[in-house]
Amino acid sequence: MAMTTFFYYITAINAITFLVYGIDKYKAKRGKWRVPESTLLWLAVIGGSIGAYLGMRMWHHKTMHSKFKYGIPVIIVLHVLFLYAIRT
Repeated sequence: MAMTTFFYYITAINAITFLVYGIDKYKAKRGKWRVPESTLLWLAVIGGSIGAYLGMRMWHHKTMHSKFKYGIPVIIVLHVLFLYAIRT
């Protein structure tokens, strides 16, 4: 039961994060109100790191900012290490 809930959470947060990155890119191109960078990073931290990475690649968004270029891959590695640690 807990694994199913976890799977749904991870799927949902990654889909949401991916969409938020796309929305932010859309708004950036039109000079509109933007999603704060802290929000984009927190979405990655709370489980949406794969969605953030895919959103960065799909929409070429935030790819030159060091905190995203290097931070998102570091968050992914930390998530993998965390999952490994709790599984053993």
